[in-house]
Amino acid sequence: MQVLNARFTLRTARERKKLTQEEAARSIGVSVDTLGNYERGKSYPDVPVLRRIEEVYDVPYERLIFLPLDYDKTVNII
Repeated sequence: MQVLNARFTLRTARERKKLTQEEAARSIGVSVDTLGNYERGKSYPDVPVLRRIEEVYDVPYERLIFLPLDYDKTVNII
């Protein structure tokens, strides 16, 4: 199971809004590369960017998960 308790990875939150990475990055005010790094868990947004992500994706930050895409392969999830 990928999504628990209605929590979303950045990618799934973006896809729920039917946004491409380019559209989301432009709306958030970051580069496509930066957004891709956030989605892959290679870097994390600072608070002002996180607030813009909340607005664009219409998801409170408490419901966003910042994990690498391969997290479930490296850690046993119970």
